[in-house]
Amino acid sequence: MQQRIDAYFNDPARRAQLIAAISRLVAVKSVREDAAPGQPYGPGPAAALAEGVALAREMGFQAENLENYVATADLNDKDTALHILGHLDVVGEGKGWDTDPYTCVEKDGMLYGRGVSDDKGPVVCALMAMQAIRDLEIPLQHNVKLIMGGDEESGSSDLEWYYANHPYAPYTFTPDANFPLINIEKGHYRPDFGKNWASENVLPRVTELQGGFRTNVVPPEASCVIAGLAAEDFAGHARQVQEETGAVFTLTDTAGGLAIHCAGRNAHAASPDDGLNAISALLTLLARLPLADCESTRTLNAMHTLFPFGDNRGKALGIGQEDEESGPLTLNLALMTLTDTGFTGKFDVRFPLCANEENCKNACEASFARYGIAVTGDAGMVPPHHVPADSPLVRTLLDCYQVYTGDTDAKPLAIGGGTYVHDIPGGVAFGCEFPGFDPRMHAANEQASVEQLLTSCKIFTMAIARLCG
Repeated sequence: MQQRIDAYFNDPARRAQLIAAISRLVAVKSVREDAAPGQPYGPGPAAALAEGVALAREMGFQAENLENYVATADLNDKDTALHILGHLDVVGEGKGWDTDPYTCVEKDGMLYGRGVSDDKGPVVCALMAMQAIRDLEIPLQHNVKLIMGGDEESGSSDLEWYYANHPYAPYTFTPDANFPLINIEKGHYRPDFGKNWASENVLPRVTELQGGFRTNVVPPEASCVIAGLAAEDFAGHARQVQEETGAVFTLTDTAGGLAIHCAGRNAHAASPDDGLNAISALLTLLARLPLADCESTRTLNAMHTLFPFGDNRGKALGIGQEDEESGPLTLNLALMTLTDTGFTGKFDVRFPLCANEENCKNACEASFARYGIAVTGDAGMVPPHHVPADSPLVRTLLDCYQVYTGDTDAKPLAIGGGTYVHDIPGGVAFGCEFPGFDPRMHAANEQASVEQLLTSCKIFTMAIARLCG
Protein backbone atom coordinates (compact mmCIF):
# COMPACT_ATOMS: atom_id res chain seq x y z
CA MET A 1 0.00 0.00 0.00
CA GLN A 2 2.80 2.42 0.83
CA GLN A 3 4.36 1.99 -2.61
CA ARG A 4 1.03 2.62 -4.34
CA ILE A 5 0.35 5.72 -2.25
CA ASP A 6 3.88 7.01 -2.92
CA ALA A 7 3.51 6.53 -6.66
CA TYR A 8 0.13 8.27 -6.66
CA PHE A 9 1.32 11.44 -4.94
CA ASN A 10 4.72 11.49 -6.65
CA ASP A 11 2.89 12.04 -9.94
CA PRO A 12 3.47 15.70 -10.96
CA ALA A 13 -0.25 15.96 -11.70
CA ARG A 14 -0.99 15.59 -7.98
CA ARG A 15 1.37 18.44 -7.16
CA ALA A 16 -0.34 20.69 -9.66
CA GLN A 17 -3.75 19.68 -8.36
CA LEU A 18 -2.75 20.43 -4.78
CA ILE A 19 -1.51 23.93 -5.60
CA ALA A 20 -4.51 24.75 -7.79
CA ALA A 21 -7.01 23.67 -5.12
CA ILE A 22 -5.25 25.58 -2.34
CA SER A 23 -5.09 28.64 -4.60
CA ARG A 24 -8.86 28.59 -5.09
CA LEU A 25 -9.49 28.55 -1.35
CA VAL A 26 -6.84 31.15 -0.50
CA ALA A 27 -8.45 33.54 -3.01
CA VAL A 28 -11.51 33.74 -0.74
CA LYS A 29 -11.04 36.28 2.05
CA SER A 30 -12.80 34.23 4.71
CA VAL A 31 -12.33 36.43 7.76
CA ARG A 32 -15.30 36.42 10.13
CA GLU A 33 -17.61 39.43 9.92
CA ASP A 34 -20.98 40.35 11.36
CA ALA A 35 -23.65 37.71 10.85
CA ALA A 36 -26.05 38.18 7.94
CA PRO A 37 -29.21 36.25 7.00
CA GLY A 38 -28.10 32.69 6.28
CA GLN A 39 -24.47 33.61 6.99
CA PRO A 40 -23.73 33.16 10.70
CA TYR A 41 -20.09 34.21 10.24
CA GLY A 42 -20.56 36.75 7.48
CA PRO A 43 -20.05 36.53 3.71
CA GLY A 44 -16.38 35.55 3.67
CA PRO A 45 -16.59 32.23 5.55
CA ALA A 46 -19.82 31.43 3.68
CA ALA A 47 -18.05 31.93 0.35
CA ALA A 48 -15.17 29.71 1.49
CA LEU A 49 -17.56 26.92 2.52
CA ALA A 50 -19.24 27.18 -0.88
CA GLU A 51 -15.85 26.87 -2.58
CA GLY A 52 -14.99 23.88 -0.39
CA VAL A 53 -18.22 22.16 -1.44
CA ALA A 54 -17.50 22.93 -5.10
CA LEU A 55 -14.01 21.44 -4.83
CA ALA A 56 -15.28 18.29 -3.14
CA ARG A 57 -18.03 17.77 -5.71
CA GLU A 58 -15.60 18.29 -8.59
CA MET A 59 -13.49 15.55 -7.04
CA GLY A 60 -16.52 13.24 -7.07
CA PHE A 61 -17.59 13.34 -3.43
CA GLN A 62 -21.01 13.80 -1.92
CA ALA A 63 -20.73 17.25 -0.35
CA GLU A 64 -23.15 19.67 1.25
CA ASN A 65 -23.20 23.03 2.96
CA LEU A 66 -24.96 22.91 6.33
CA GLU A 67 -26.46 26.38 6.78
CA ASN A 68 -23.03 28.01 6.36
CA TYR A 69 -21.85 26.71 9.73
CA VAL A 70 -19.87 23.82 8.22
CA ALA A 71 -19.58 21.96 4.94
CA THR A 72 -19.08 18.21 4.68
CA ALA A 73 -17.66 15.77 2.15
CA ASP A 74 -18.18 11.99 2.34
CA LEU A 75 -16.03 9.33 0.71
CA ASN A 76 -18.81 6.72 0.52
CA ASP A 77 -22.27 5.91 1.84
CA LYS A 78 -21.18 3.45 4.53
CA ASP A 79 -21.42 4.15 8.26
CA THR A 80 -18.89 6.79 9.30
CA ALA A 81 -15.87 5.71 11.34
CA LEU A 82 -13.69 8.81 10.96
CA HIS A 83 -14.21 12.57 11.08
CA ILE A 84 -11.46 14.83 9.77
CA LEU A 85 -11.96 18.39 11.04
CA GLY A 86 -10.50 21.26 9.05
CA HIS A 87 -11.56 24.90 8.78
CA LEU A 88 -11.81 27.41 5.96
CA ASP A 89 -12.05 30.62 7.97
CA VAL A 90 -8.84 32.60 8.48
CA VAL A 91 -7.53 35.40 10.66
CA GLY A 92 -7.12 38.85 9.15
CA GLU A 93 -4.15 39.48 6.90
CA GLY A 94 -2.47 42.14 9.04
CA LYS A 95 0.52 44.05 7.68
CA GLY A 96 4.00 43.23 6.40
CA TRP A 97 3.26 40.87 3.51
CA ASP A 98 5.66 40.56 0.60
CA THR A 99 2.87 39.21 -1.63
CA ASP A 100 -0.90 39.59 -1.89
CA PRO A 101 -2.19 37.56 1.10
CA TYR A 102 -5.20 36.33 -0.89
CA THR A 103 -3.22 35.11 -3.87
CA CYS A 104 -1.44 31.80 -3.39
CA VAL A 105 2.12 32.30 -4.62
CA GLU A 106 4.60 29.46 -5.18
CA LYS A 107 8.31 30.18 -4.86
CA ASP A 108 11.16 27.72 -4.37
CA GLY A 109 8.86 24.93 -3.25
CA MET A 110 6.96 27.12 -0.78
CA LEU A 111 3.41 28.42 -0.95
CA TYR A 112 2.59 31.87 0.47
CA GLY A 113 -0.87 33.17 1.29
CA ARG A 114 -3.33 33.47 4.14
CA GLY A 115 -4.54 29.96 4.92
CA VAL A 116 -1.91 27.88 3.09
CA SER A 117 -1.03 26.32 6.47
CA ASP A 118 -3.98 27.38 8.63
CA ASP A 119 -6.04 25.60 7.49
CA LYS A 120 -6.92 25.62 3.80
CA GLY A 121 -3.82 23.70 2.74
CA PRO A 122 -4.47 20.86 5.20
CA VAL A 123 -8.15 20.71 4.14
CA VAL A 124 -7.01 20.11 0.55
CA CYS A 125 -4.61 17.43 1.82
CA ALA A 126 -7.53 15.62 3.44
CA LEU A 127 -9.63 15.87 0.28
CA MET A 128 -6.80 14.53 -1.85
CA ALA A 129 -6.20 11.66 0.59
CA MET A 130 -9.87 10.71 0.20
CA GLN A 131 -9.44 10.94 -3.57
CA ALA A 132 -6.39 8.67 -3.42
CA ILE A 133 -8.33 6.03 -1.48
CA ARG A 134 -10.98 6.02 -4.19
CA ASP A 135 -8.62 6.19 -7.18
CA LEU A 136 -6.38 3.43 -5.82
CA GLU A 137 -9.48 1.34 -5.04
CA ILE A 138 -8.35 0.69 -1.48
CA PRO A 139 -11.22 -1.26 0.08
CA LEU A 140 -13.00 0.34 3.03
CA GLN A 141 -15.59 -0.99 5.44
CA HIS A 142 -16.51 2.48 6.70
CA ASN A 143 -16.87 6.09 5.57
CA VAL A 144 -14.64 9.06 6.30
CA LYS A 145 -16.34 12.45 6.54
CA LEU A 146 -14.39 15.65 6.09
CA ILE A 147 -15.98 18.50 8.07
CA MET A 148 -14.94 21.95 6.88
CA GLY A 149 -15.71 24.58 9.50
CA GLY A 150 -16.33 28.30 9.26
CA ASP A 151 -15.52 29.57 12.76
CA GLU A 152 -12.39 27.94 14.19
CA GLU A 153 -10.53 31.22 14.51
CA SER A 154 -13.30 32.89 16.52
CA GLY A 155 -14.33 30.22 19.01
CA SER A 156 -15.36 27.04 17.15
CA SER A 157 -19.07 27.65 17.46
CA ASP A 158 -19.31 25.90 14.09
CA LEU A 159 -18.43 22.55 15.63
CA GLU A 160 -20.63 23.22 18.63
CA TRP A 161 -23.53 23.72 16.22
CA TYR A 162 -22.63 20.66 14.15
CA TYR A 163 -22.29 18.22 17.03
CA ALA A 164 -25.46 19.51 18.64
CA ASN A 165 -27.21 18.16 15.55
CA HIS A 166 -25.04 15.20 14.50
CA PRO A 167 -23.29 12.31 16.28
CA TYR A 168 -19.59 12.05 17.01
CA ALA A 169 -17.54 9.54 15.05
CA PRO A 170 -15.59 6.69 16.67
CA TYR A 171 -12.37 8.38 15.49
CA THR A 172 -11.63 12.08 14.95
CA PHE A 173 -8.52 14.04 14.07
CA THR A 174 -7.83 17.58 12.93
CA PRO A 175 -4.98 18.50 10.55
CA ASP A 176 -4.79 21.95 12.15
CA ALA A 177 -1.79 21.63 14.44
CA ASN A 178 1.42 19.63 14.61
CA PHE A 179 2.96 16.32 13.75
CA PRO A 180 3.72 13.85 15.21
CA LEU A 181 0.40 14.11 17.12
CA ILE A 182 -1.16 16.06 20.00
CA ASN A 183 -3.09 13.92 22.46
CA ILE A 184 -3.08 16.21 25.53
CA GLU A 185 -4.31 19.79 25.73
CA LYS A 186 -3.83 21.13 29.24
CA GLY A 187 -6.69 22.41 31.36
CA HIS A 188 -7.42 26.09 32.00
CA TYR A 189 -7.82 28.07 35.22
CA ARG A 190 -8.37 31.81 34.77
CA PRO A 191 -9.72 33.46 37.93
CA ASP A 192 -10.44 37.12 38.48
CA PHE A 193 -9.14 38.36 41.82
CA GLY A 194 -8.73 41.59 43.73
CA LYS A 195 -8.95 43.62 46.91
CA ASN A 196 -10.50 46.89 48.04
CA TRP A 197 -9.34 49.50 50.57
CA ALA A 198 -10.23 52.95 51.77
CA SER A 199 -8.95 55.98 49.86
CA GLU A 200 -5.38 56.82 50.92
CA ASN A 201 -3.48 60.10 51.16
CA VAL A 202 -0.04 59.11 52.48
CA LEU A 203 3.07 59.66 50.35
CA PRO A 204 4.82 58.26 48.45
CA ARG A 205 2.32 55.74 47.08
CA VAL A 206 1.18 54.24 43.78
CA THR A 207 -2.01 56.00 42.76
CA GLU A 208 -2.67 54.07 39.56
CA LEU A 209 -1.35 51.03 37.70
CA GLN A 210 -2.39 49.36 34.49
CA GLY A 211 -0.94 46.32 32.74
CA GLY A 212 -1.91 43.79 30.09
CA PHE A 213 -4.67 43.76 27.50
CA ARG A 214 -5.75 40.14 26.98
CA THR A 215 -5.91 37.09 29.21
CA ASN A 216 -4.12 34.73 26.84
CA VAL A 217 -1.21 37.07 26.08
CA VAL A 218 1.90 37.75 28.18
CA PRO A 219 1.53 41.49 28.94
CA PRO A 220 4.00 43.49 26.83
CA GLU A 221 3.34 46.75 28.66
CA ALA A 222 2.56 48.03 32.15
CA SER A 223 2.60 51.50 33.65
CA CYS A 224 1.99 53.27 36.94
CA VAL A 225 2.05 56.67 38.62
CA ILE A 226 3.71 57.23 42.02
CA ALA A 227 2.75 60.36 43.92
CA GLY A 228 5.59 61.81 45.97
CA LEU A 229 8.64 60.52 44.04
CA ALA A 230 10.88 62.05 41.38
CA ALA A 231 12.48 60.31 38.40
CA GLU A 232 16.07 61.42 39.04
CA ASP A 233 16.13 59.76 42.45
CA PHE A 234 15.25 56.27 41.25
CA ALA A 235 16.63 55.92 37.72
CA GLY A 236 19.36 53.68 39.16
CA HIS A 237 16.81 51.24 40.55
CA ALA A 238 15.14 51.08 37.16
CA ARG A 239 18.44 50.35 35.39
CA GLN A 240 19.21 47.55 37.83
CA VAL A 241 15.82 45.86 37.38
CA GLN A 242 16.11 46.36 33.63
CA GLU A 243 19.42 44.47 33.63
CA GLU A 244 17.92 41.67 35.71
CA THR A 245 14.70 41.21 33.73
CA GLY A 246 15.33 42.47 30.20
CA ALA A 247 12.26 44.71 30.45
CA VAL A 248 12.78 48.38 29.53
CA PHE A 249 11.72 51.16 31.92
CA THR A 250 10.96 54.78 31.11
CA LEU A 251 10.65 57.23 34.02
CA THR A 252 8.96 60.61 33.56
CA ASP A 253 8.06 63.35 36.02
CA THR A 254 4.43 64.45 35.64
CA ALA A 255 2.00 66.68 37.51
CA GLY A 256 0.60 63.61 39.26
CA GLY A 257 3.99 62.22 40.24
CA LEU A 258 6.56 59.80 38.83
CA ALA A 259 5.18 57.97 35.79
CA ILE A 260 6.86 54.63 35.04
CA HIS A 261 6.34 52.71 31.83
CA CYS A 262 7.59 49.13 31.49
CA ALA A 263 8.01 47.51 28.08
CA GLY A 264 8.26 43.73 28.07
CA ARG A 265 7.62 41.24 25.27
CA ASN A 266 4.35 39.56 24.42
CA ALA A 267 3.89 35.83 23.86
CA HIS A 268 1.02 33.39 23.96
CA ALA A 269 -0.06 32.50 27.48
CA ALA A 270 0.49 28.82 26.64
CA SER A 271 4.21 29.62 26.22
CA PRO A 272 4.94 32.30 28.84
CA ASP A 273 8.68 31.56 28.79
CA ASP A 274 8.78 33.15 25.33
CA GLY A 275 7.71 36.54 26.70
CA LEU A 276 8.82 39.15 29.21
CA ASN A 277 6.00 39.87 31.63
CA ALA A 278 5.81 43.66 31.99
CA ILE A 279 3.49 43.49 35.02
CA SER A 280 5.81 41.23 37.00
CA ALA A 281 8.83 43.31 36.00
CA LEU A 282 7.10 46.52 37.14
CA LEU A 283 6.17 44.88 40.46
CA THR A 284 9.85 43.99 40.89
CA LEU A 285 10.82 47.63 40.59
CA LEU A 286 8.03 48.88 42.85
CA ALA A 287 9.07 46.45 45.59
CA ARG A 288 12.46 48.23 45.75
CA LEU A 289 11.14 51.79 46.03
CA PRO A 290 10.60 53.54 49.39
CA LEU A 291 6.79 53.58 49.26
CA ALA A 292 4.69 54.49 52.28
CA ASP A 293 3.38 51.72 54.51
CA CYS A 294 -0.24 51.65 53.37
CA GLU A 295 -2.70 49.14 51.98
CA SER A 296 -1.82 49.74 48.34
CA THR A 297 1.89 49.25 49.04
CA ARG A 298 1.27 46.10 51.04
CA THR A 299 -0.86 44.74 48.22
CA LEU A 300 1.76 45.51 45.59
CA ASN A 301 4.39 43.76 47.72
CA ALA A 302 2.05 40.78 48.07
CA MET A 303 1.59 40.61 44.30
CA HIS A 304 5.35 40.74 43.84
CA THR A 305 5.72 37.87 46.32
CA LEU A 306 3.04 35.75 44.66
CA PHE A 307 4.05 36.54 41.06
CA PRO A 308 7.82 37.15 41.04
CA PHE A 309 9.35 37.89 37.65
CA GLY A 310 10.32 34.69 35.82
CA ASP A 311 8.12 32.40 37.89
CA ASN A 312 6.01 31.06 35.03
CA ARG A 313 5.24 27.82 36.87
CA GLY A 314 3.15 29.15 39.78
CA LYS A 315 5.62 28.02 42.44
CA ALA A 316 5.37 31.17 44.56
CA LEU A 317 1.58 30.98 44.35
CA GLY A 318 1.75 27.44 45.71
CA ILE A 319 0.38 25.66 42.65
CA GLY A 320 3.55 24.59 40.82
CA GLN A 321 3.36 20.98 39.64
CA GLU A 322 4.03 18.72 36.68
CA ASP A 323 3.78 15.14 35.52
CA GLU A 324 5.77 13.11 33.04
CA GLU A 325 2.94 12.73 30.56
CA SER A 326 1.70 16.32 30.25
CA GLY A 327 4.58 18.45 31.57
CA PRO A 328 4.50 21.44 33.91
CA LEU A 329 1.79 23.88 34.90
CA THR A 330 2.36 27.28 33.28
CA LEU A 331 1.15 30.64 34.59
CA ASN A 332 0.78 34.06 32.98
CA LEU A 333 -0.08 37.07 35.14
CA ALA A 334 -2.11 38.68 32.37
CA LEU A 335 -4.02 41.68 33.68
CA MET A 336 -3.73 44.09 36.58
CA THR A 337 -5.42 47.42 37.35
CA LEU A 338 -4.89 49.45 40.53
CA THR A 339 -6.72 52.61 41.60
CA ASP A 340 -6.78 54.67 44.78
CA THR A 341 -9.30 52.28 46.36
CA GLY A 342 -8.36 48.80 45.22
CA PHE A 343 -7.04 46.51 42.53
CA THR A 344 -8.17 43.72 40.20
CA GLY A 345 -6.14 41.10 38.39
CA LYS A 346 -6.39 38.00 36.26
CA PHE A 347 -4.00 35.20 35.41
CA ASP A 348 -4.05 32.39 32.87
CA VAL A 349 -2.95 28.95 34.07
CA ARG A 350 -2.56 25.90 31.80
CA PHE A 351 -2.47 22.91 34.12
CA PRO A 352 -1.31 19.30 33.62
CA LEU A 353 -3.23 16.08 34.18
CA CYS A 354 -2.08 15.79 37.80
CA ALA A 355 -3.73 19.08 38.81
CA ASN A 356 -7.05 19.14 40.65
CA GLU A 357 -9.14 21.59 42.66
CA GLU A 358 -7.26 20.84 45.88
CA ASN A 359 -3.73 21.39 44.58
CA CYS A 360 -4.58 24.17 42.13
CA LYS A 361 -7.77 26.18 42.71
CA ASN A 362 -7.96 25.75 46.49
CA ALA A 363 -4.19 26.20 46.92
CA CYS A 364 -4.30 29.42 44.90
CA GLU A 365 -7.19 30.84 46.91
CA ALA A 366 -5.42 29.96 50.16
CA SER A 367 -2.30 31.83 49.02
CA PHE A 368 -4.40 34.85 48.11
CA ALA A 369 -6.26 34.75 51.42
CA ARG A 370 -3.02 35.18 53.38
CA TYR A 371 -2.80 38.67 51.89
CA GLY A 372 -6.48 39.52 51.98
CA ILE A 373 -6.90 38.99 48.24
CA ALA A 374 -10.07 37.25 47.11
CA VAL A 375 -11.10 35.43 43.95
CA THR A 376 -14.21 37.05 42.50
CA GLY A 377 -16.89 35.34 40.46
CA ASP A 378 -17.19 31.67 39.64
CA ALA A 379 -13.69 30.71 38.52
CA GLY A 380 -13.82 27.02 37.72
CA MET A 381 -11.17 24.73 36.28
CA VAL A 382 -11.69 23.67 32.67
CA PRO A 383 -10.44 20.07 32.51
CA PRO A 384 -7.68 18.93 30.14
CA HIS A 385 -8.40 17.15 26.89
CA HIS A 386 -6.65 13.80 27.00
CA VAL A 387 -6.64 10.81 24.69
CA PRO A 388 -4.45 7.99 26.08
CA ALA A 389 -1.23 7.38 24.18
CA ASP A 390 -2.01 3.67 23.93
CA SER A 391 -5.44 4.19 22.35
CA PRO A 392 -6.00 2.60 18.91
CA LEU A 393 -6.36 6.01 17.25
CA VAL A 394 -3.11 7.42 18.64
CA ARG A 395 -1.16 4.23 17.92
CA THR A 396 -2.48 4.03 14.35
CA LEU A 397 -1.84 7.66 13.47
CA LEU A 398 1.66 7.66 14.96
CA ASP A 399 2.48 4.52 12.99
CA CYS A 400 1.31 6.17 9.76
CA TYR A 401 3.47 9.19 10.54
CA GLN A 402 6.48 6.99 11.26
CA VAL A 403 6.05 5.10 7.98
CA TYR A 404 6.46 8.26 5.91
CA THR A 405 9.01 10.12 8.03
CA GLY A 406 11.17 7.33 9.44
CA ASP A 407 10.89 8.97 12.86
CA THR A 408 10.61 5.85 14.99
CA ASP A 409 11.08 7.89 18.17
CA ALA A 410 7.99 10.01 17.54
CA LYS A 411 5.80 10.38 20.60
CA PRO A 412 2.52 12.20 21.21
CA LEU A 413 2.72 15.79 22.42
CA ALA A 414 1.12 17.73 25.27
CA ILE A 415 0.43 21.43 24.70
CA GLY A 416 -0.86 24.35 26.72
CA GLY A 417 -3.01 25.68 23.89
CA GLY A 418 -6.23 24.30 22.49
CA THR A 419 -6.97 22.80 19.08
CA TYR A 420 -10.08 22.21 16.99
CA VAL A 421 -10.72 18.91 18.82
CA HIS A 422 -10.48 20.23 22.38
CA ASP A 423 -14.16 19.52 23.03
CA ILE A 424 -14.44 16.42 20.81
CA PRO A 425 -14.43 13.13 22.75
CA GLY A 426 -11.45 11.04 21.69
CA GLY A 427 -10.22 13.59 19.15
CA VAL A 428 -6.54 14.34 18.49
CA ALA A 429 -4.61 16.90 16.46
CA PHE A 430 -2.56 15.34 13.67
CA GLY A 431 -0.56 17.53 11.25
CA CYS A 432 0.14 19.32 9.09
CA GLU A 433 3.03 21.26 10.68
CA PHE A 434 6.20 19.16 10.75
CA PRO A 435 8.80 19.50 13.52
CA GLY A 436 11.21 22.35 12.89
CA PHE A 437 9.06 24.11 10.30
CA ASP A 438 7.68 27.61 10.95
CA PRO A 439 4.44 28.18 9.01
CA ARG A 440 4.23 31.81 10.22
CA MET A 441 0.69 31.14 11.27
CA HIS A 442 -1.42 34.25 11.95
CA ALA A 443 1.51 36.39 10.78
CA ALA A 444 2.58 38.02 7.54
CA ASN A 445 3.94 35.74 4.80
CA GLU A 446 2.18 32.61 6.06
CA GLN A 447 3.86 29.71 4.29
CA ALA A 448 3.61 25.99 3.57
CA SER A 449 6.04 23.54 2.04
CA VAL A 450 4.63 21.78 -1.02
CA GLU A 451 6.63 18.64 -0.29
CA GLN A 452 5.43 18.56 3.31
CA LEU A 453 1.83 18.98 2.18
CA LEU A 454 2.23 16.07 -0.24
CA THR A 455 3.75 13.98 2.54
CA SER A 456 0.74 14.89 4.68
CA CYS A 457 -1.50 13.62 1.86
CA LYS A 458 0.32 10.28 1.97
CA ILE A 459 0.08 10.03 5.74
CA PHE A 460 -3.65 10.84 5.71
CA THR A 461 -4.30 8.32 2.95
CA MET A 462 -2.73 5.52 4.95
CA ALA A 463 -4.53 6.68 8.09
CA ILE A 464 -7.92 6.52 6.34
CA ALA A 465 -7.09 3.07 4.99
CA ARG A 466 -6.08 1.83 8.45
CA LEU A 467 -8.95 3.38 10.39
CA CYS A 468 -11.76 2.74 7.90
CA GLY A 469 -10.47 -0.36 6.13
